[in-house]
Amino acid sequence: QVQLVESGGGLVQDGGSLRLSCGASGRTFSRYSVGWFRQAPGKEREVVARITWCGGSISYADSVKGRFTISRGNARNMVYLQMNSLKPEDTDVYYCAADPSLFTTTAQVDYWGQGTQVTVSS
Repeated sequence: QVQLVESGGGLVQDGGSLRLSCGASGRTFSRYSVGWFRQAPGKEREVVARITWCGGSISYADSVKGRFTISRGNARNMVYLQMNSLKPEDTDVYYCAADPSLFTTTAQVDYWGQGTQVTVSS
C-alpha cells in the first residue's frame, strides 16, 4: 500500500513559479514510477510528467517541456514538480501518482494523491 500527499499548490501570476511536493509512505514506493497529472473541470486527467524509480527515464507532456521539471528526493520517498514560466492555461488540480509500471494514462495508475489546486492569474 502506498499513500501520497501533495503540497505546494496556490495562486501565482502569469510567468511565475511554483514547486509542488509529494510525500509517500509505503516500503515499496522507492521502486515505483511516480509522476504528476492535472485535471480541469469537465476534462480528462492528463499526465504532465513522469519519472522512473531510479530516475533513468523522465517524460513530459509537450505543453510543459522546458518549463516544468520533475525530480525525486534522495531517499526516493519524495517527488517534486518545479513549475516555471507558468501560464493561465496551467490552471488545474494537480495530482501525484505512483505505480510499478511506466504509466502514461490514468487507467494504469494504482495510487493517487488527493490533489492540489494551482491557479495562474493573467
